[in-house]
Amino acid sequence: MGGYLYLAIAITAEVIATTSMKALDGFNKPLPLLLVVVGYAISFWMLSLVVKTIPVGVAYAVWAGLGIVLVSIAAGFLYQQRLDLPAILGMGLIVAGVVVIQLFSQSVGH
Repeated sequence: MGGYLYLAIAITAEVIATTSMKALDGFNKPLPLLLVVVGYAISFWMLSLVVKTIPVGVAYAVWAGLGIVLVSIAAGFLYQQRLDLPAILGMGLIVAGVVVIQLFSQSVGH
């Protein structure tokens, strides 16, 4: 498996874990707790594999940036949490930053 596949798994697991936090209800609901614990465990495990082939700064920027955007989208669908224009613009800048890193950074190691 390549570093970017591991990174996609890490991001997906982190988004599931973070989105599940709202449903924890003070650690009173076992399924969301399981999703949080297992999700973060998988995410950090995959991220530890990612940094073997992708520089840690680049991997973390992509992981965190896309995680922020995807958690916000998931929260909109699951919890009806809407973003205002400044939040949307800020997330657009995050996505633009990830794109710039991927397309132009020599650190990525294309």
